[in-house]
Amino acid sequence: MCGINGQFAYNVDAAPVEREQVLRVCDAMQRRGPDGDGYWQSDDARLALGHRRLAIIDLDPRAAQPMQSADASLVVCFNGEIYNYRELKRQLQGQDVSFRTESDTEVLLHGYRAWGLRGLLERLRGMFAFALFDQATQQLHLARDPLGIKPLYLADDGKQLLFASSVQALLQHNDVDRTIDPGAQVGFYLWASVPEPLTWFRSIRALPAGHCVSYSRQGATTPERYVDLAQHYLAPVEQSSAQEQVRAALQDSVAAHLIADVPVGAFLSAGVDSGALLALMREQFSGTIQTCTLRFAEFVGGANDEAPLAEAMARRYGAEHATITIDEAGFRTQLADVLQVMDQPSLDGFNSYLVSSAAHQAGLKVALSGVGGDELFAGYGSFQRVPRLHAMRWAASLPLVSPALRRLAQAVAKIAGLAPKSAAVFELSLDLLGCYQIQRGLFMPWELEALLPAETVRAGLARLASIERPKLDQAHSPLAAVSLLESALYMRNQLLRDTDWASMAHSLEVRTPFVDVALHRTLAPLLPQFADGRGKTLIANAPKNPLPSEILTRPK
Repeated sequence: MCGINGQFAYNVDAAPVEREQVLRVCDAMQRRGPDGDGYWQSDDARLALGHRRLAIIDLDPRAAQPMQSADASLVVCFNGEIYNYRELKRQLQGQDVSFRTESDTEVLLHGYRAWGLRGLLERLRGMFAFALFDQATQQLHLARDPLGIKPLYLADDGKQLLFASSVQALLQHNDVDRTIDPGAQVGFYLWASVPEPLTWFRSIRALPAGHCVSYSRQGATTPERYVDLAQHYLAPVEQSSAQEQVRAALQDSVAAHLIADVPVGAFLSAGVDSGALLALMREQFSGTIQTCTLRFAEFVGGANDEAPLAEAMARRYGAEHATITIDEAGFRTQLADVLQVMDQPSLDGFNSYLVSSAAHQAGLKVALSGVGGDELFAGYGSFQRVPRLHAMRWAASLPLVSPALRRLAQAVAKIAGLAPKSAAVFELSLDLLGCYQIQRGLFMPWELEALLPAETVRAGLARLASIERPKLDQAHSPLAAVSLLESALYMRNQLLRDTDWASMAHSLEVRTPFVDVALHRTLAPLLPQFADGRGKTLIANAPKNPLPSEILTRPK
């Protein structure tokens, strides 16, 4: 896990790169990589790459980045982990490829040469964002993992490209325009997070998940999708042995996510997902496992106190456990730093920041998290409510009448003390995305002008309309469509992004075994069998030593 950045003056009219500016961006990511830093610049001063290192795999200095191939024809800087790098390394060694390190980074260099960019990307299993420069073709290739676990932000003014692992780092470069994007503002008020590929600043965009883009002296290619998450949801599969499939797939994913040259711990709540991960870790590892639980002082001794059950699970599976209690004073003490390191506006992430701090204080560099379990195993209430809302689409089928009905329903809801969003069914229930917005939205579109200037609202909505949305028509069932929405919107734009900045603030790598391309490919077709809580039961029973019943039956 690291921070990467670079500058490519690809246009003849662009000024050569300035080392000081590239290093300033790199230094802004020091907390992402405190174990080392690196810099590489082309002979013609048209390209520079920077790197901050958090050493997890191959701690030897030879694995430092930016890393060049033996003949110096390729150079790469990489953020993330390639979990199947040993398998890919064996395949490459079978082609008489020689390796100088034990790192996963070097596999990117040799894999690109052997299989090309697309061939390499289609083989990778992991969380990653990388930039790879090919001296022979004078092309800079950038890519991001299929599920969007690791970020990569680009600022291209038509003459030069700037990129980095964080928005705030990119802002350290003098050439980055700080004009706020109205689409980001409106998107934040609608969804409580900034929807990709937009960022808070109009000049900066996220490289979409599962995409790659290439730059040459002629400019940039159109970002190309090399894997489509929606393809995993095309056809349902009926399996009488769903439990065995879930067990095998989760065992495989946890095993992959344990690969490291430093200790791997886990975040532990009183929930099914993190408990199952701990139990599966214990099956595959006999040594010390450090776990951490966060609780709030106001909840101690009450129904919302997760600590007692989490501590019981830690004992059950033989983990060394730490419970961290946060009170209002502690919250206020750390709030200033949270706001400083929060890469973009978010209504979430503070809990991830606190538990990451605790894991770091416990000496961990890597921790597993249960993020993504609800999205894949139908654990949210949205899996029931969104299809029910869509069944009421008749209420929004009359364009001239529906807005008036919505306003009437709002007035009634206000008098009756009901949720104002309930009236949205008269305008947004025509499609599943609209129903999902009723479920997940922070504010409704017609409420925006009370919050933002009218021109900002108009411009922002126009920007949002240009964003590609998940291909719901490909989903094999309403359940699969909701899973796709939760994964592509809430999980990617909020949960994964918040996990990234919050953990990196403490130089901690968080791994997400439920957010794994191989796991999704195997289990997404089984989604109909996860309905009505059955998915959580399958997770709880996946370990050989299943979770206790009080964990499974505890209210979410």
